[in-house]
Amino acid sequence: MSQSDFTRCAKAIRFLCDSVREQPALAEVAAQAGVSEFHFQRMFRRWAGISPKRFLQYLTLGEAKGLLMDSRSMLDASLAVGLSSPSRLHDLFLSLECMTPGQFKEQGRGLRVGWTVVATPFGEALLAALDGRLCGLAFLEDGDPAKALAELRGRWPRADFPHDPAGLAPLAEALESRFRGEPPKPLSLLLQGSPFQLKVWEALLAIPEGRVLSYGDLARTLGDPGAARAVGAAVGRNPIALLIPCHRIIQASGALGGYHWGAARKRVILALERGRANGLLPGGGD
Repeated sequence: MSQSDFTRCAKAIRFLCDSVREQPALAEVAAQAGVSEFHFQRMFRRWAGISPKRFLQYLTLGEAKGLLMDSRSMLDASLAVGLSSPSRLHDLFLSLECMTPGQFKEQGRGLRVGWTVVATPFGEALLAALDGRLCGLAFLEDGDPAKALAELRGRWPRADFPHDPAGLAPLAEALESRFRGEPPKPLSLLLQGSPFQLKVWEALLAIPEGRVLSYGDLARTLGDPGAARAVGAAVGRNPIALLIPCHRIIQASGALGGYHWGAARKRVILALERGRANGLLPGGGD
């Protein structure tokens, strides 16, 4: 992207941040960037990784969250962020957070996040799902799910967390088939994060098995070479081990660097992936 495009996108983002409560139309935002709507759509997606509409939705959601936590009503919060009715805010929460505004205000009260422990080639892991969608995969320390459960509860403090091996059996089987090297079955993921975090996690999915990138390399693929530190923070917040391959990120020096679930496990995962990619071991791919 040229410097002029970068400048245009930066100006548009400032405008969106300042005008979120007015819900500006695409034409208004494109006018701030000084380009046509069609060109702006393509330019913004190339730079930010998401559409201008999606970016505005995340900004709107952030504003609404603050208002709801300040004890504003659904109607007040909806009107304050420029939405015409509480139903629009309700739909926005469901599409981006998989919970209603009321459930957010109640910190997940009424949600049911099922979990179970599954065996993987790299040790036992806690598998969690909400409404049939995988929302967590975390390796355990000494077989104890307490830490992984605590991290889940941090995301939905008042939700219910039943131990539900039967309910999660289809997801567990889909994972186990991948570990056996079989063609992967589709998995529906539920990811909560900022637009930047989602952009980083999406970029991780594009790294082929057997390959590694540095934090700086990943930042450059996102079009923001100076964001290596922010990229590192987003990588460290990845809630779904293995499937979102944060283990494929290393330091620029070639050192493995940190890993949320232990450097030794990261070393083993990478060694296995290199072996499969080089045809030394059966299976391969994510």
